[in-house]
Amino acid sequence: MPPSFLEERRKAALEVYEREPIPTWRRSGFWTTSLRKLRLDELGPRRYDPVASLDELSPVVTDALRGEELAGLIVQRGASTVYTEVDPALAGQGLIVMPLEQAVEEHTELVERWYMKRLSEKEGKFPAASAAFWTGGAFVYVPRDIAIDKPLQVVYLIDEPGTAQYAHTLAIVDEGSKAYLREYCLAPDFEGQALHAGGFELYCRPSSNVKLAHLQDWGAGEVHDISTKRVEIAADAHCGWVPIYLGGRLTKQTLDIITAERGADMRHNGLYFTERDEHLDVFTTDLHEQGHTTGDTVFKGALTGESRASYEGLIEIVHGAQETNTYLQTHSMLLSPKAKADAIPSLIVKTDSVSASHGGTVGEIDEEQVFYMQTRGVPRLEAIRILVEGYFEEIVQKLDDEVLEAVVRERIAGKLTEAAAEVEEYIAQR
Repeated sequence: MPPSFLEERRKAALEVYEREPIPTWRRSGFWTTSLRKLRLDELGPRRYDPVASLDELSPVVTDALRGEELAGLIVQRGASTVYTEVDPALAGQGLIVMPLEQAVEEHTELVERWYMKRLSEKEGKFPAASAAFWTGGAFVYVPRDIAIDKPLQVVYLIDEPGTAQYAHTLAIVDEGSKAYLREYCLAPDFEGQALHAGGFELYCRPSSNVKLAHLQDWGAGEVHDISTKRVEIAADAHCGWVPIYLGGRLTKQTLDIITAERGADMRHNGLYFTERDEHLDVFTTDLHEQGHTTGDTVFKGALTGESRASYEGLIEIVHGAQETNTYLQTHSMLLSPKAKADAIPSLIVKTDSVSASHGGTVGEIDEEQVFYMQTRGVPRLEAIRILVEGYFEEIVQKLDDEVLEAVVRERIAGKLTEAAAEVEEYIAQR
């Protein structure tokens, strides 16, 4: 029987889910994200048996992980945790990597203290859905004063149409510790609809140092991803967070990073590459709840086909948070005449004695740069590829992760190859 605190939260979430309509998000009157094509009633949880080896799962998992040695790994396929492992030596030092369902039973007090501290089922129908219906899930706890250099890996896999995957990741990196957490959302190409409704929360305790990466590649199917991800950074702690969006029919995500105590520092660097008729809507918040905090946000994207992408980034500095220093910039590159992008940076500053600024651009590859490279003997299509890959390289290098960097570079190169003729024609017309 689940603990009472979880039952109460699930009950409250179910009430919100049942009364809230399927939402439509409108931004400033010119951008709409609609779920009118999502056949929610036809989707449901799919359960699977555990596997003894990752080779028994879809190749998209093994291709992304590439046999790398990990500190811990959880794989959730559909509604079921199908694979878990943790380094025995690190487990002996107190590292916990297990399904959240299991952690609720075995580490009740720890989970209750942090579960949904920064998330709320009251934020809408799909946050309520993930809070009410999640199964499996992931729980990661890094105890005080240990350094973990190998990645802690969470994978959410959807490999069949008709799947509704409700997911929840809860991670705590305790005081003085160092860790690297990655969460991948993956799917092979398939025909038909699927849903991933996720909640993610990470708590970086005082003086901790945390790297965080999110990779989303839902393939060419009709996967809808509606998720909320939040990171809280305590006193004198640092978090570097890199979200990467490389595939999904419709994505609506909220990403919030909160410098909650003095001395907290964050770096939030993201990238996306949309193609075909994909629709991406990302909203990020850099929230400073205390003074003497620092931050830096940079997002870059590229669009091909008839895809749509909107990135809105908000810096919010509350009353009394003096001596905050933060910056936000966003850039989108159009590689197709039918693609559309919005870059919307904004500020809410409620105090004085701060440094906060932002900037945003939407543009195309400069034909003069292509011509210059051609005069130096670089073939035209190769010049375009180099310019696009170079545009993203600033973000890719922020990963500081050779395996994931290689995956991202390969995915971007593949997308450029698929759209090469379209991109070349568009640039020539400019």
